[in-house]
Amino acid sequence: MKLLIIGGGVFLGRAIVAEALRRGHEVTTFNRGRSGVDLPGVEAVRGDREVPADLDRLVDGRRWDAVIDVCGFTPRVVLDSVRRLSGHVGHYTFISSISAYADFPGKPGVDESSARYECPPDADADYGDYGVLKAGCERAVEEHFDGPALIVQPGLIIGPHENVGRLPWWLTRIARGGPVLAPGDPALPMQLIDARDIAAFTLDQVAGGATGRFLTGGVPGRATYGSWLRECVEVTGSDAELIWVDDAFLLDRGVELWSELPLWASGELARGVWATSSAKALAAGLTCRPLSETVRDTWEWLRDIPEERRSFGARTLRHGIDPDKEARILAEWSA
Repeated sequence: MKLLIIGGGVFLGRAIVAEALRRGHEVTTFNRGRSGVDLPGVEAVRGDREVPADLDRLVDGRRWDAVIDVCGFTPRVVLDSVRRLSGHVGHYTFISSISAYADFPGKPGVDESSARYECPPDADADYGDYGVLKAGCERAVEEHFDGPALIVQPGLIIGPHENVGRLPWWLTRIARGGPVLAPGDPALPMQLIDARDIAAFTLDQVAGGATGRFLTGGVPGRATYGSWLRECVEVTGSDAELIWVDDAFLLDRGVELWSELPLWASGELARGVWATSSAKALAAGLTCRPLSETVRDTWEWLRDIPEERRSFGARTLRHGIDPDKEARILAEWSA
């Protein structure tokens, strides 16, 4: 296929480009060239999707079999891209998020039949938060593209080249060794998915001309918080000792859920975030590699990056607990 990928320089977008090239597809990427580096073998077109002239230059005299839009966050911006690409691409895939569902993560069992946030397809960035805007972006594609459209809604993504910083932080912390603050219940089931598995599934669906929505959150219960962190200890080869500390003890000491100890969830949050349904995608061919493979491959990528250059999230949300705070809590727990 001739594919246009909007984005394609970082994490999931990079994984989609890599898999597309591996399959022999002809790939054009369209991005600003600021967040990542385009892979060798693509035709890289520089431009800003918020600049109409850049989009007009991209599509002038061109046509692709399909577009995969990996970096749409504002409905109005996505809507403009949809309108300008209509007639130039045969199939539109939008990479959205499970956060587009109003019940996530508050209620367990979210699937494609769950209610999405109300958000118009021409909303600006100030209309709502991330999940609300993703729902509006989905509608921009579903309602205004002049051909078949597919919505892929990833859950919690990990894997090599992760730029969110959750697994990279845990690997970095555990590699330092010593007592490691491990949060809550080690038997807590998790539901994680490798970016490369979403990439393969997405390209399969594009090749088949699939339409509709697929929630791709992985297989529930294939891992626990304990097995996940033990995999990190094993692959790093460190002398880290996981010290499991009760949720209530951590909350009483002001430890922030989800960010200070990445992917730590408690109570209703844990019941909702780790119990979504990817049954439709699994029935359509989604396959998920073992967590051990994802952790190993992520460490192989991360270990070549000097620690001071590793990313543990954006400036607005950085992951990881302060070492002094961690040490203080561990001392109080063992007292």
